[in-house]
Amino acid sequence: MKQRYKYRIYPTPPQVHNLAKLFGCCRVVWNDSLALCNSSKKLPSNGDLQKTFITQAKKSEEREWLAEVSNIPLQQSIADLGVAWKNYFDSFKGKRKGRRVSRPKFKKRNSRQSARFRTGGFSIKHGKIYLTKIGKIKVVWSRELPSPPSSVTVIKDAANRYFISFVVEVVPTILPNGQSVGIDLGITDFATLSTGEKVKAPKPLKKHLRKLHKAQRKLARKKKGSKRRELARRKVAKIHARISDIRNDFLHKLSTRIIRENQAIILEDLNVSGMIKNRKLSRAISDLGWRSFRTMLEAKSEMYGRDFRVISRWEPTSQRCSCCGQIGGKKELSVREWTCLFCGAVHDRDENAAINIKVAGGLPETINGRGGWSKTA
Repeated sequence: MKQRYKYRIYPTPPQVHNLAKLFGCCRVVWNDSLALCNSSKKLPSNGDLQKTFITQAKKSEEREWLAEVSNIPLQQSIADLGVAWKNYFDSFKGKRKGRRVSRPKFKKRNSRQSARFRTGGFSIKHGKIYLTKIGKIKVVWSRELPSPPSSVTVIKDAANRYFISFVVEVVPTILPNGQSVGIDLGITDFATLSTGEKVKAPKPLKKHLRKLHKAQRKLARKKKGSKRRELARRKVAKIHARISDIRNDFLHKLSTRIIRENQAIILEDLNVSGMIKNRKLSRAISDLGWRSFRTMLEAKSEMYGRDFRVISRWEPTSQRCSCCGQIGGKKELSVREWTCLFCGAVHDRDENAAINIKVAGGLPETINGRGGWSKTA
């Protein structure tokens, strides 16, 4: 299986200038190609786009500066545009799973910038990475690469931080473990395990909200196009980057611990996009990162040979008694503890739901092994 390994890089000032040229050229080639695709009745081929916006554009006076950067990222930019169009049409026709993919959009100068190099455009020597027409860049190797990379992506985020992402082939490591766990996701407690453990979320957006609002107010008062506005924009971007880093660090550590300690992981399919429409809970839900947590569990389960299951969102996990299996009716969110009317057992709402999620996963070790995907009549 293929996996991405991401590292922080620190380019020198001349390399920063060359990377800015590279990002700008890739962005122009993408935008020019996309503009032609939007105005054409039939989608042009990648070969025609490369001939028009790379080969012939270098000979013109308006685009002669395209020859100052490597040709590989420019070709890859058009290839990525072709993949974006394919994903859009496959999603529109129902051939692609998941949510509907939108049309390719034009790239902006102040947002995230990236350029991808294929084999032949980069090499790793003496702990540094060499990029064509960029030079050797210092890399902070937080971990070793498991295999030689097939492609490299140079990334500059909105906070002016530089990263490099390798695509490598990884052999899945199967670590046998007989335990299983059901996970109930919530707002007060990020995750409640069927073992009774409750995990609190760091909620970085809530902690940095006042600082973020102050920085955004200062940004709104700055004149567009001025240097002070760019400094204020960068400060807002750094706060957002800090929030994202804290959240991702928490999600990665928690998902890795759950994967290592359990052989089977059962999660509930939550309609996050629908829940965000609730104005009272949208900010708190967005601050948690439920979907990112599920994506991490899926990827790491495949990597370590775990059994990852998702039960239906219509399963009454909060209404069913985990002792007798009877359904006691719908309960408001404010009800955190309740007593079963059939057997008299007292339940914590989240722990009871986590146990029911584990049972609904259909594992042989559960009481009746019921579960799987179900549909309402």
